[in-house]
Amino acid sequence: MRYAAAEIIREYGPFPGVDSVHGVSFDGRQVWMATGTRLDAFDPDTGEMLSPLNVAADAGTAFDGEHLFQIAEAVIRKIDPMTGEVLATIPAPGDGGDSGLAWAEGSLWVGQHRGRKIHQVDPETGTVLRTIESDRFVTGVTWVDGELWHGTWENDESDVRRIDLSSGEVLERLDMPKGTGVSGLESDGGDRFFCGGGTSARVRAIRRPRQTEAPT
Repeated sequence: MRYAAAEIIREYGPFPGVDSVHGVSFDGRQVWMATGTRLDAFDPDTGEMLSPLNVAADAGTAFDGEHLFQIAEAVIRKIDPMTGEVLATIPAPGDGGDSGLAWAEGSLWVGQHRGRKIHQVDPETGTVLRTIESDRFVTGVTWVDGELWHGTWENDESDVRRIDLSSGEVLERLDMPKGTGVSGLESDGGDRFFCGGGTSARVRAIRRPRQTEAPT
């Protein structure tokens, strides 16, 4: 495993009217953030807040290229991002204990917080297709370039880690500064991860290291 200190390259917020940031997602234009009773959004270039969606949003958020998916309590809702209309619901695997959410390879990937697991879930039925174990509380989950990354936050320590899909082995770890947690995680498809900051009401962008970089 290689590890390094996370490099925070930008900080957004605190946002007005936002008490806590849970899940985060990126649709190629705006960053979505689950803030409890709403899905808020902001422009990652300017930091300007955009129009929210009035849907329950107390955990992970994902985008499949057309629709948003949002965990709230014990269900995952499929949402029209233009109108906020809930198009379908499936059960969440953790029965209310889920945190992160990502879309990849035609599946939803769900972080189960205190269960220390990541589940691959059929987006149509909610059936669990695969489970990966972690040794830390799991928060946000994201995929980029075939890599599975997730956030952790436990005992006031937080990191972002790349794991082996088969074994769950930690391959790479980025340690967040002391007192800085990761409540949600999303890649922009390039060199940035967007990290929800929990009750700080902030989102932080950290640099994604390239595989060719020398270990620190």
